[in-house]
Amino acid sequence: MRVIAGSARSLPLKTVSGQSTRPTTDRIKETLFNILQPHLPGVRFLDLFAGSGAIGIEALSRGAASAVFVEKSPAAVRCIEENLRFTKLFDKAAVLRNDVYLALSVLEARGESAFDIVFLDPPYGQNDVERVLEKLADSPLITKDTLIVAEESIRFQPEVLSRLPYEIIRDKRYKTNRHLFLQRK
Repeated sequence: MRVIAGSARSLPLKTVSGQSTRPTTDRIKETLFNILQPHLPGVRFLDLFAGSGAIGIEALSRGAASAVFVEKSPAAVRCIEENLRFTKLFDKAAVLRNDVYLALSVLEARGESAFDIVFLDPPYGQNDVERVLEKLADSPLITKDTLIVAEESIRFQPEVLSRLPYEIIRDKRYKTNRHLFLQRK
């Protein structure tokens, strides 16, 4: 796994050993960032269920002003921090070792400004996409202009989101997974 473009282009990234994380392949990451590129310069990026940090690091490398990484696994947090130091992007990042739901509450309590892009890649099939979107629905961490990208299994049925105040603006499908691009209505 590597950084595809930007200031850290071609630098290899460490991954967390074992099956606890599911790194996004370079091909899918490249497709995702071809879609996101026009929105990246100067943004505040929130990477939830961050794993190795590859998505947030790619955003920083391509021009995001800052990124917050949220991951509860101590091994994954160490991996994110090592990757940020290696890519020389550590000064633009904050890493929270916490459960995503608690971390969102902490960010709200701190009075953090709204994020421009929120990326979430939870374990598939555990209703975390729906739960995170419920938590964010009335949160000051997002606005109607915030772009939310949720990665889920190709089998995920986005109709479960119909009761939430979001509009699906794009549904990019791959062989085994999909990226849903959403904004608050």
